[in-house]
Amino acid sequence: MNRVGKFLRDVGREMKKVSWPKRNELVRYTITVVSTVIFMTVFFAVVDYGISSLIRLIP
Repeated sequence: MNRVGKFLRDVGREMKKVSWPKRNELVRYTITVVSTVIFMTVFFAVVDYGISSLIRLIP
């Protein structure tokens, strides 16, 4: 149990050293991630639709 306590204290100490992003950076990163996910979703939906259409053409 002593090792768990030491581990948690070490984690707390390291978390204080982390350079957390400012609010505007966080908003920019979030917009980047969400827009990338939306783009990839649309891209793969179009590719899936195209492949499905090609497969339906095969008799």
